[in-house]
Amino acid sequence: MQKEDYNNFYRELYPMNFDEPLFHIHLNVDYPFNLTGVLYFPKLKKHIDPSLEKIQLYCNQVFVTDSVEGVVPQYMMLLRGVLDSPDIPLNVSRSYLQSDQNVKKISSHISKKVADKLEEISKNDHDDFLKKWDDLKVFIEYGMLSDDKFYDRIKDIYLLKNTEGEFFTFEDYKKKVETLQTDKNKTIIYLYAKNTEDQYAYIQAAKDKGYDVLLMDGILDSHFVNLLEQKLQGVRFVRIDSDVISKLIEKDETIPSKLSEDEAKQIKELVESMVDQQKFTIQTESLEETSQPITITQNEFMRRMKEMSEIGGGGMAGFYGEMPESYNLVINTNHPIIWNVLQSNDKEHQKVVISQLKDLALLSQGLLKGSALDEFIKRSTKVIQ
Repeated sequence: MQKEDYNNFYRELYPMNFDEPLFHIHLNVDYPFNLTGVLYFPKLKKHIDPSLEKIQLYCNQVFVTDSVEGVVPQYMMLLRGVLDSPDIPLNVSRSYLQSDQNVKKISSHISKKVADKLEEISKNDHDDFLKKWDDLKVFIEYGMLSDDKFYDRIKDIYLLKNTEGEFFTFEDYKKKVETLQTDKNKTIIYLYAKNTEDQYAYIQAAKDKGYDVLLMDGILDSHFVNLLEQKLQGVRFVRIDSDVISKLIEKDETIPSKLSEDEAKQIKELVESMVDQQKFTIQTESLEETSQPITITQNEFMRRMKEMSEIGGGGMAGFYGEMPESYNLVINTNHPIIWNVLQSNDKEHQKVVISQLKDLALLSQGLLKGSALDEFIKRSTKVIQ
């Protein structure tokens, strides 16, 4: 059969799906069990509903079921297609599928064949593999999270993508960043962003330091970076807005503060009087003069747990998912504007400047919205006039 024949068969199976499949896998096994069929990788939509288009299971061309849990590993329920095996009886129950040894062998074989197909495409047509990566990524991450054997088969072809659109294997990326992005504890820090537009200022600050930033914008990435931190030795993932730039990858050098302890306390108390302290924790840090006067950050661990809870994380993730959003507001004690605010005797002027700086920081984090954004624009317009 030619590729077009397989695609025509796909359209017959799923007439309401107008996208062509990414690729297909032909299965034909006669020992130690009998299995024929074809599986397709569909283009995944943002809202995945496996119940709409399922893999169909047959026994000697007689339909058995389209509830193939057990025959196909859970993470492969995103695939489409047809399987036919005389080793699966017509009167099949879910408990049978979960316990039968032949079914377990079939499930393992399918997993191996899918991994082999992905590896084949990566090696023989790498350009095509790169083009399809964004569509394949969710499926591959789901498999690597669910099945250690699948992880081991796929890990050498999995691709990390940076904000420049460049792709790297795990080994290649480690070589790229280990010189500049190793912290004082000898841990290699992989910086990542979720959205290149919303987090532009944070990404640019990292690039100004010579750092590289990964793009981790998938629905499973909060879970997946947890897995990679367990699997990849000496590596930690840190989102670009989880701390000020000098603290994302901690080095031995320190920057002295131009403010005394009393002055730092004074500016901190001023800012505390102007923000919701249940939502923002105010910190003072001695950063480079060129760093922003005020930066909004969000704790990596807390944010990651909340994101994991949103897509079904239990345990600790579920606990943190119930907690309200919280952020750190970091004041750069070495920035000239902060120094000038402290020197001013005009309390109203101090509040106006701090309010503008705070709102600029909120804007960079994507937190300034609605009426607060409207008021900021009006104040900014008055300053310009």
